[in-house]
Amino acid sequence: MTSLLRGWVEIRGERIPAGEVISRFRRAPMAASEFGGEFFICVDGCMARDTLGIIPGEIPPGTIACNGTIIGAVENRAKAGDLDAAIREAVRLRSDQGVVALSGGVDSTLIAALAALPCICVGTVGSHDTECAGMAARRAGLDCSLTFIRPGDIEPAIMDVISTIPCITPVNVAIATTQYFITLAASEEGHSRVLTGQGADELFGGYSRYLSAQDLEAELARDFVSLRQQADRDQAVATLNQVLLSMPYLDMRVVRAAGALPVTRKVSGSLRKIALREVAQQYIPADLAWADKKAMQYGSGVWKEIRHLAKRGGFSCVAEYLAALQRRA
Repeated sequence: MTSLLRGWVEIRGERIPAGEVISRFRRAPMAASEFGGEFFICVDGCMARDTLGIIPGEIPPGTIACNGTIIGAVENRAKAGDLDAAIREAVRLRSDQGVVALSGGVDSTLIAALAALPCICVGTVGSHDTECAGMAARRAGLDCSLTFIRPGDIEPAIMDVISTIPCITPVNVAIATTQYFITLAASEEGHSRVLTGQGADELFGGYSRYLSAQDLEAELARDFVSLRQQADRDQAVATLNQVLLSMPYLDMRVVRAAGALPVTRKVSGSLRKIALREVAQQYIPADLAWADKKAMQYGSGVWKEIRHLAKRGGFSCVAEYLAALQRRA
């Protein structure tokens, strides 16, 4: 008999030990219909995967299957409550182990403050993220270690990334390469779980393009759907370093609480992620809660280094450079 549990399971806010999860699933695979958490389970030919597909697996997200046939759905009945309570509960359930990927932005700083776990930040020397994370750690009293990415290590990392991620574009490679260095740093410090802020921009309206969106609700909905592909990309890279990413903002409590908010509580005037920032300022200094932040590929300095590599190689653009690396891979 074979049994496997990747990730972790909870039911209505109670973490379930791995052995008990496997035992319940073996007795009755449909027991997984009420599982929450981030998981892929495989026991004696039956499988189940968490609602949003955070953890990689051989079946579609949110399904239960036996012998290749889908027999049910993972419904995850956890109630949302208000946004503050939902975020606190989501972080609590993930705070038994691991490390927080800290960039100094509101998303990761809030998680770090609530989780009370050690933090890591990666970036090139002088990069925006290492400076912001260092400042946020000092201001919020966080334990944070900085790992500086050496420019000479970036191309070998890209080679690993392009042989791993499902969709190769300049943006995907830059984000995945940053995730590679984050998860490598975590692994080298002995951690197998990294808490990240993924999903906050799509749930709460964090991208600057939302300020000029003609139909903000529709755009947020489209971007939310893309999160599954992002999780596949990021977890594929994390697996290279024997690490799994954990995403508190994609806890179904938070997803449901965010979905109940009117769009004006997300984006209004020149402000973005309004509701999230209002929660955050209760736990971290207000100026950190309301500060703007660069996307990870820019803030870490990885995108800048990839552009330099392309230019030094005589390529007209990053896409051309990546295509050449693919041919070498």
